[in-house]
Amino acid sequence: MASLPTYRWRLAPDGYATFRQLRALGLRPGGQDVAAQLERPRRRRGALVAFLYRVDLALPVRPMTPAKQAALAKANAARRMCPECGRDAGYRIPSSLGTCVPCADNPSQLAA
Repeated sequence: MASLPTYRWRLAPDGYATFRQLRALGLRPGGQDVAAQLERPRRRRGALVAFLYRVDLALPVRPMTPAKQAALAKANAARRMCPECGRDAGYRIPSSLGTCVPCADNPSQLAA
């Protein structure tokens, strides 16, 4: 198995992009294999690794269908509903809290 070319952080040659960089350009990997990787050294833990794809082989992002857009809107709405008070919080409820911020701050207020 051949190893991937590895570049230091911010030193990758032109023509390569991470998944997020491709998405910002309106592209997707399109089934291509990872072409290279970036490594960012850290002091106390292992290096951070980012995979790179070739921009010339990337394909345009598929347009979102109406059904997919409706499903995404429904999923986002479900993440905004507080399970305690049942109200739309107006933001995505943090999984660390499990409820909206007012319910998390005053748990005794709900019992009254």
